[in-house]
Amino acid sequence: MLNAIWAGMIVLGILYGAFTGNLEAVSNAALESAGEAVDLCITMCGIMGLWTGLMKIAQQAGLIAALTRGISPFVSFLFPRIPKNHPARESISTNIVANVLGLGWAATPAGLKAMKSLASLEKEHKDCASDEMCDFLILNISSLQLIPVSIIAYRSQYGSVNPTAIVGPAIAATSFSTLAAILFIKLRKIVVLNFHFLHKLN
Repeated sequence: MLNAIWAGMIVLGILYGAFTGNLEAVSNAALESAGEAVDLCITMCGIMGLWTGLMKIAQQAGLIAALTRGISPFVSFLFPRIPKNHPARESISTNIVANVLGLGWAATPAGLKAMKSLASLEKEHKDCASDEMCDFLILNISSLQLIPVSIIAYRSQYGSVNPTAIVGPAIAATSFSTLAAILFIKLRKIVVLNFHFLHKLN
């Protein structure tokens, strides 16, 4: 669907440029944008290499493990049905820590591993996402970030005078989004429990 939308927008842009006599401007803009995309990719690869390297160092130094243990009570609060020593707990914790530090690239592998571990807990409906999987996805999307590395990199690439000015607003926005996610997860569980209780009574 997205491919069709993008293709439609490109075709409309070319047709509009042709009908208005600005086809040369459209071609120049396409070439300039292609060059900017390559520059941005190179910049982001460097930043990704830096931060994933730092993440690996922190992991080998035991910092990530310590942070993971530190947020274990938070994980237990949100995912009480996951067994205490289940691998999903460590993957979820690692994903949360990486997201908080703004290391979205490092968070992705941990998130995929967490989803795979959570899927192994589902015995009855293996073709459907479990409540824990949905809750983890909601939490991952809300993603509290203390250092929005990607946005800082984008702002720096496009000539922002103060690329880090986004840090304060980003912390505020992601704090509210994460709080909303936590409230939604807990309220949804209460509603589901009440629904099952009333269903049993009837």
